[in-house]
Amino acid sequence: MHNKSTIAIAGNIGAGKTSLVEFLTSTYNITPFYEPNDENPYLGDFYRDMKRWAFHSQLYFLSNKFRIHQQVDKTPGVVVQDRTIFEDVEIFATALHQMKQISNRDWDTYQDFYQSITASIKPPDLMIYLKCSIRTIRKRIKIRGREMEQDIPLSYLRRLDKLYENWINNYSMSKVLVIESDKLDYMCDFVDRLDVMQQIESLLPTFLKRS
Repeated sequence: MHNKSTIAIAGNIGAGKTSLVEFLTSTYNITPFYEPNDENPYLGDFYRDMKRWAFHSQLYFLSNKFRIHQQVDKTPGVVVQDRTIFEDVEIFATALHQMKQISNRDWDTYQDFYQSITASIKPPDLMIYLKCSIRTIRKRIKIRGREMEQDIPLSYLRRLDKLYENWINNYSMSKVLVIESDKLDYMCDFVDRLDVMQQIESLLPTFLKRS
């Protein structure tokens, strides 16, 4: 499809993914797709009892992210996606399996489903990874005040961070742009905005048109 391109925004909880999606959407003529966190009927239960609800919650995310990827593939022009299906599996589900919150039997079922999905979807043209310190992530989680996130263990955030670093260092399905998001204010700071725009435009020069 002519001028069809997909930008994916990856990063830990509180790294600034949604803010970057909103900035890109307001700056360029692109269509946003957001992560369906608020729609997950298992998420509250998951944070209260990970072992009981981990598999249910991750399977919900996997099936919904598959639906979103299908919509992304059918949407003309340039689209930007807040977190991908790859992170759901390589980061969050993997962390829960490592922590023995997902059994080996459920993990095998989950992986079979994932392999079938990845065979039928297109990877993004550009993966933007927001690298952010755990200290900043914890501050942002507290500030945005989502009740179910307030008691997330520090050890869990550190595990996610380690998995993210390993995953992005080995990711090879598309172009990758790593942005340090600790002090970056692309919503309000003009210099930061220009820096981010120039980096992205250099990687997708024929696709992006400013609004």
